[in-house]
Amino acid sequence: MADPTTTETGAVSAPAAAPAAAVPAPAAVRAKPAKTIDAGKQANRRIGVRLVIYTVATHAFAGFILLLFELGNRNK
Repeated sequence: MADPTTTETGAVSAPAAAPAAAVPAPAAVRAKPAKTIDAGKQANRRIGVRLVIYTVATHAFAGFILLLFELGNRNK
């Protein structure tokens, strides 16, 4: 049974009963996974941009919270 999470296209499945001494195929013969494409664009770049945005936003929020703690500590 094929793994539903892969995006490979045109991959040939192995026979059900492979011999015990089977030699793995060389890297040049193996099928390469297809690039993830969403609405005609590669999704990998958009995921990287989103990761940077979320990281910056999280650090800015954490800095704001620390600023509130510092300002609250001065009023004691």
